[in-house]
Amino acid sequence: MREFPLTLSRFIIQSQASHPGATGEFSNLLTQIGLVGKLISQDLRRAGLINILGATDDTNVQGETVKKLDAIANDDFVKVFQHSGYVCALASEEMEKPISIPDNWPHGKYMLLFDPLDGSSNTDNNMPLGAIFSVLKYERDDRLPTEGELMRRGTEQIAAGYLLYGSSTMLVYTVGQGVYGFTLEPSIGEYLLSHEKIRIPEKGRVYAVNEGNCRKWSEGTKKYVDSLKVNDKATGRPYSSRYSGCLVADVHRLLLGGGIYLYPGEVDKPEGKLRLLYEANPLAFVVEQAGGKASTGTSRVLEVEPKKLHQRVPLLIGSRQDVEQAEMYIQGKD
Repeated sequence: MREFPLTLSRFIIQSQASHPGATGEFSNLLTQIGLVGKLISQDLRRAGLINILGATDDTNVQGETVKKLDAIANDDFVKVFQHSGYVCALASEEMEKPISIPDNWPHGKYMLLFDPLDGSSNTDNNMPLGAIFSVLKYERDDRLPTEGELMRRGTEQIAAGYLLYGSSTMLVYTVGQGVYGFTLEPSIGEYLLSHEKIRIPEKGRVYAVNEGNCRKWSEGTKKYVDSLKVNDKATGRPYSSRYSGCLVADVHRLLLGGGIYLYPGEVDKPEGKLRLLYEANPLAFVVEQAGGKASTGTSRVLEVEPKKLHQRVPLLIGSRQDVEQAEMYIQGKD
């Protein structure tokens, strides 16, 4: 008889059994993230039929136009975790200030930071979308967390991952013990283990970058991207260019097949575009756990000291050798 794949909930229970002191709260939190993924996936499947495509009249804290699905996805995260009992604070790319949840405190010992809908410019075109999450532990029991206590280095994350909405819906996450991927089986409404102990190749043959910004890049960045196009079989070049406009989709491709994703700083905008706490840190944690590397071009992403809740940071992420080569060019050591 064919063995049935592990469901997300069963996998979490088995993992919890290997930690005698586990209370089950963190395991249930991961299950709730899976629930959010199901809700958003359901909306995306019928997005063109229920008038939820296009933009709202609002802009987010970064001054970006808010798509209708951005707002819906953010609301899904907030509604699920406000009543989960496991999270005492939420912070989102779409919200100017974090939300404290006194009803969940002090028994809710976790804080959740998230990008509810990554790649939202793809929403009107039926292209890949994602969501990114980061989990922090809150130890105090005398008061709710302040905004400053959500601003921690990526090394302090206890879990991170992403949801990918494409030809199938996937949940990929790490708790610091490897990276696991689960694919949603719509007929039974369960996530099934499809990718166990993911390892990213040391070197790839694919790069992902928005080359429309090339005139804004530093000379080192320009030289590096140009070097990927040189015809040199001995080093596996030229690389193939693959850029979807969705960070999650591009990083997922590299996680499975190797290569590098770049959203570098620019001459007039050295801080880059991507958010440290909602995008760079959680994806860096995942990729490092799979054997890859994540860098700002000059330092390890997970060691960046955050100064603002919505802080931006340059990002080079993917196969270790590719990222290290990019760092050399950007630092002028090529």
